[in-house]
Amino acid sequence: MSNFIKTLGLCMLACLLCCCKGKNANSQSSMVNGHFSEQREQSQAGLSSAESRRNRSEAQSSMVNGQLRYAQGFQVKNLAEGIRLIDIQDPQAEESTAWHFALVPKQLASFEVPQDYTVVRTPIDKAICMTMLQLADFIALNALEQVSGITRTHNLYNENVLQRVKDGKIFQIGSEGDFDAEVVMAANPDVIFISPFKRGGYEAIKQTGITLVPHLGYKELHPLGQAEWLKFIGLFTGQEEKANTLYEGICERYDRIKELAAKAEHRPTVLSGEMHGGNWYAVGGKSFLAQIFADAGADYVLKDDPNSGGVNIEFEKLYAMAADADYWRILNSFPGEFSYDALKASEPRNEMFKSFKERQVIYCNMQRSPYYEKAPVEPDVLLSDLVYVFHPEVLPTDYQPTYYKLLK
Repeated sequence: MSNFIKTLGLCMLACLLCCCKGKNANSQSSMVNGHFSEQREQSQAGLSSAESRRNRSEAQSSMVNGQLRYAQGFQVKNLAEGIRLIDIQDPQAEESTAWHFALVPKQLASFEVPQDYTVVRTPIDKAICMTMLQLADFIALNALEQVSGITRTHNLYNENVLQRVKDGKIFQIGSEGDFDAEVVMAANPDVIFISPFKRGGYEAIKQTGITLVPHLGYKELHPLGQAEWLKFIGLFTGQEEKANTLYEGICERYDRIKELAAKAEHRPTVLSGEMHGGNWYAVGGKSFLAQIFADAGADYVLKDDPNSGGVNIEFEKLYAMAADADYWRILNSFPGEFSYDALKASEPRNEMFKSFKERQVIYCNMQRSPYYEKAPVEPDVLLSDLVYVFHPEVLPTDYQPTYYKLLK
């Protein structure tokens, strides 16, 4: 009986090997430069599936030294020899275009990846950042030597970046919708990180043949989801371990502050935004901002609104909801010293709000702080600033806010 079982096992193994060889031969036409292939029904270009995102764990989202925790806009699969398959999709839309990239270490002379994946050799030498959020990831990773182009330096404070622009090491390629293709070529990037759902204007640079890689961190609905795109950039720059370590520190600090805020007995209410063009511009209750307010121990007046993006509301409707809100958060780029007088001058009815009368406006001027280039990877600091306003008793008395402070 023992010999029979062994013989049967060997026969089964032989059959399995034959099947694998046959499958490999039949799949050669769907491979690129390859020795490894995996047929995945849910990874074809343009395919979107809520189920595929829900099944993010296991191989779909594995990272070196850690799983994706909050980010919903990209998935990573680790293959042999350091190859990474990255799937990118709008985290706010279950039915949307998907992009697929295979990050292949430069030292590999031969390799195989699925046909519908665009190959990027890593670590990249140079990249162009189209947004400050993307640049923030490079700054956090201390990878500015791999940045050869940005759109502009407006509201940019990082001295290293400014000096590299001055020295001609980083090119300014123009603003969205008005890119200078010649300058893009001079920057000589391996990839260009783009925001495909913004104004765009990418047709001109598509003609250069440079690989365009969507960076959808700005579409994430959780502060820690946006910050997790550090890992995404780390995959391209060859800094996976560093990105994972930085991110874990961010999460630990964020969670610690969130736990402190949860102990507060009172949850104040807060409104956000300002009047623009006759309407109040705010964000919905399923947004990044609503999440960080909740984690800071406050109730956003629009927390029940189903929208994740911007909402335009008539003043009267907003006032009915927020007249008695305890706090009012404002983030803008004001030329000069912002004040209650300036807030009233912009809209005389602003003085009607309780938060205005009691001088409880939480303010950040993006012209006077490195908000654009640092805040995306410092959600723990943003949270701390808000908790210090809402619940100062849970933080040290000598805490110094970085971005948000009570307007004087």
